Amino acid sequence: MDFILSIALYGLPLAVMTAIYMARQRRTHARHRRAHEESVAAGMTEPASLHPIIDPSRCLGCGACVKACPEQPHHTVLGLIDGKAVLVGPSECIGHGACKVVCPFDAITLVFGTERRGLDIPVLKPDFESNVPGIYVAGELGGMGLIRNALLQGQQALEAIANRKPSRKAPGVLDVLIVGAGPAGLAATLAAKQRGLNYQTLEQDSLGGAVFQYPRGKLVMTAPVELPIVGKVQFRNTSKEELLKFWTEASGRHSLNIRYRERVEAIEARDGVFHVTANGHRYTAAAVLLAIGRRGTPRKLGVPGEELPKVVYRLIDPEQYRGRQVIVVGGGDSALEAAASIAELGDASVILSYRGEAFQRAKQRNRLRVDEAAASGTLKVLFNSQIRQIAPASVVLQHSGKDTHVDNDAVIVSAGGILPNDFLRSIGIAVETKYGTA
Repeated sequence: MDFILSIALYGLPLAVMTAIYMARQRRTHARHRRAHEESVAAGMTEPASLHPIIDPSRCLGCGACVKACPEQPHHTVLGLIDGKAVLVGPSECIGHGACKVVCPFDAITLVFGTERRGLDIPVLKPDFESNVPGIYVAGELGGMGLIRNALLQGQQALEAIANRKPSRKAPGVLDVLIVGAGPAGLAATLAAKQRGLNYQTLEQDSLGGAVFQYPRGKLVMTAPVELPIVGKVQFRNTSKEELLKFWTEASGRHSLNIRYRERVEAIEARDGVFHVTANGHRYTAAAVLLAIGRRGTPRKLGVPGEELPKVVYRLIDPEQYRGRQVIVVGGGDSALEAAASIAELGDASVILSYRGEAFQRAKQRNRLRVDEAAASGTLKVLFNSQIRQIAPASVVLQHSGKDTHVDNDAVIVSAGGILPNDFLRSIGIAVETKYGTA
């Protein structure tokens, strides 16, 4: 009797709890399976950069990686299917790397590129030094485009430079020359200032690097991070303008040595130091940190008429296109953001032209904006299309094999940029193409 009573008291609640848990698990797995099937159906199967590969033989389906992903729950990046973790939304993954950190079974490897699409990455040591002793790489150029990761890498690379075995330097030789004032370069500059190094930072454009080139008002996704001298930065979701204002104030408050509109043209190792030429100016440094990003030179279309002034390679302010006929070229986030931002004004005629069959590299929130604009009639999306010729008042647009003349006032080319491979090779840095490898 006591045994039966014990079963009733303890076994029944346990059975109910187990049943509830299993039902929740089935619903979760079904939801993640649908998300994965939707990604495959939409052709969204290619991660943009660093992403996880999960070893099913090691994964026990605990779900720690799913919970740790900072993109959840706004974006379904990782999920559980049939008791195993799966990258269900590859195009939504932006390389946080938190999944690998929390996995208790060492089932996750972070890799660059895929079997279908390779990613060019400079060959680097764990301390971010390249194969050329004394030249370091941090941030987006090394494959880390996430703002928080770039900020951390800039600091870590600078610390490695500061901790190098000291050597005698001739007068006038910098301890380090930092190239680029984006997130990685800014963090390295702050670290150099904190360490009391003799440094100089050069930036070919403006403070913020790639962030400065974002469209006006664009929401920048970042996370709390500790910066040298500045302290803890609490931003999570903030606009481009707010972030740049914060960085500008920090730069001025701490009197950082940053020179703008200086593009590095050559780096030569000679007599144990580096001789750097930038816009005709010459610098000599014991070490160089490259934080120049991957998209410094915009990718061009290579068609007649591209030199016309109506052709630009980034959107600064949608307002300037009110009431105009605009074609945006590209299938990535910058192209979708540009097209949607102009279309949402309501009084422009906007065409989004992409040579592919689906927006495989764009984030879900940008695809939804484009879908909404297209449904409202303010935006026309043309897949399998490309510009053949540009004239002052029109363009020749090839769509599904047929050429069409389209009235046009402005062309915005958002086709990505060119990795500075030639520049890297000119200074001796080795570059390798990653096809789904670490």
